[in-house]
Amino acid sequence: MLSKRMLLATALVALGAGLAPFHALADAYPDRPIRLIVPYAAGGGTDAIARVIAQGMTEQLGQQLVVDNNGTAGGNVATAQAAKAEPDGYTLLMSNQGPMTVNPHLFKNVKVDPLTAFDPVTLIAEAPLVVVVPEGSRFTSFQALVEAAKAAPGGLTYGSAGNGSASHLATLLLANSAGLDMVHVPYKGAGPAITDLIGGRLDFMVTTLPSVVGFIESGKAKPLAVTMQERSKRLPEVPTIAELGLPDYEAAAWYGFSVPTGTPPEIITKLRDATVAATQTPAVQKSLDVEGAVVIANTPAEFGAFMQQESQRWAAVIEKAGLTTD
Repeated sequence: MLSKRMLLATALVALGAGLAPFHALADAYPDRPIRLIVPYAAGGGTDAIARVIAQGMTEQLGQQLVVDNNGTAGGNVATAQAAKAEPDGYTLLMSNQGPMTVNPHLFKNVKVDPLTAFDPVTLIAEAPLVVVVPEGSRFTSFQALVEAAKAAPGGLTYGSAGNGSASHLATLLLANSAGLDMVHVPYKGAGPAITDLIGGRLDFMVTTLPSVVGFIESGKAKPLAVTMQERSKRLPEVPTIAELGLPDYEAAAWYGFSVPTGTPPEIITKLRDATVAATQTPAVQKSLDVEGAVVIANTPAEFGAFMQQESQRWAAVIEKAGLTTD
């Protein structure tokens, strides 16, 4: 009869034998190109960041990251495609606010829960949005804008890149935080909304920095505040909303990577390490600077906890506003 010590030794040998192929697979990874699914159309800010980081990671991993864009249904189609992929490290999803933490609460027909369908890799960076008014606006400060909105409920108009977009939700959060009632004018993208803003057909807009920075520099738009807790390196003279009387207010555009649930931890570690290394390269840093973005590069656990918090926060905003879409 085998002793307990011999039985334990036999079990450990068997366990080691079972793990050996797994570790060998992780050690060899990657041995072919990796598909990076971006749930937005080519040419936008998220796509630009995805491509420059993909190039940096290609150099780190020795295999090409091939960008695959699909912005259909607010990114829901791309998210579903990524969720169905094999959890082998060869499918990576560009993960940010809309597809991961907003759409499940906004769209009626979302069939994938991103928080359970994916394992987080890392939150790459966060970028502020900026509150802007047109040249010649009667509002010369953020405080003046808020006071006017309070004095005349329903009297101010604001544009956004569309229902449920980052610009829309950031403004709803502002309305909730300051107790404001304003009229939302949704557009199909930030571009046409900014055109109407510059033309004086909207009172203000909360939008991503790259979409409006050219107009700020030319004087056609005036920035009143930024939406993160710290001032933007790109607009250091512009105060934060938190500084201006709403200390708990914060909204940001954020960019991260996720993989299908069940991807081996060793592969997730390799992907995170390559991502972090890519953020330190001059090309990536230059691209993030254009966005006014701040590198985060946190752990998978930290990114997962962050997305849970974001999901809860935006669910409350969406529910209060009664937003929904097919």
